[in-house]
Amino acid sequence: MDFFVLLVVLIGVAVTVLRQINQYEKGLMFTMGRFTGLRGPGWRIVIPVFQKLRKVDMRVKAVDVPQQQAITKDNISVGVNAVIYYQVSDADKAILNVEDFFFAVSQLAQTTMRNVVGEVELDELLAGREKISDKIRMIVDEASDDWGIKVDNVELKDVVLPENMERTIAKQAEAEREKRAVIIKAEGEVISADNMAKAAGILAQAPGALHLRTLQSLNDLSSDQSNTVVFAMPIEVLRAFEKLGK
Repeated sequence: MDFFVLLVVLIGVAVTVLRQINQYEKGLMFTMGRFTGLRGPGWRIVIPVFQKLRKVDMRVKAVDVPQQQAITKDNISVGVNAVIYYQVSDADKAILNVEDFFFAVSQLAQTTMRNVVGEVELDELLAGREKISDKIRMIVDEASDDWGIKVDNVELKDVVLPENMERTIAKQAEAEREKRAVIIKAEGEVISADNMAKAAGILAQAPGALHLRTLQSLNDLSSDQSNTVVFAMPIEVLRAFEKLGK
């Protein structure tokens, strides 16, 4: 019976005194309110009342930055949201230098995103997301150094445009596609005309070549019974008849 009571007492003391720090965590030990050092993974003895252990998760965190309304440099109102990936690099700074580093990083990312979007025009925002994301990352990373935070990456997810602006961009894209189609067609016609001119020059230089080409075309047309052929006699044939008449 005494052994059982002793065992219960020992378990109660262990539960009260021992604190577990996981592999992905670091512990900050406070003794009578004063920071007295970091603690690594494992079981740590914490004296009740006199000591307190604050654990910090050191893993990479993904924070969804809610959509922010911003005005671009060319006065277009857009909605922008992003994801920021960061981790705590200095556990003591994250606890001692800022009240809530999670909330602080989120607010800093929102403010920075609005400011950066306001420095670029809409075309640059749509075409250069990676460049803008990297700029946001650099600003947030530098500003959060004193908080012991390392920003690994920032990704812009969506850029929401006003409905009338979406229609304008769609029309612009359609006009651009039509422009390219016309240019490609014109370039093809130029190449075709150039090849036809070269072929005509070659046929004109060889006696009887045009007549042979005509016969070849007639042979190709005769393979389909449904074709109706209107024969235009080449000038070489007429000249041959003239010579026979003489």
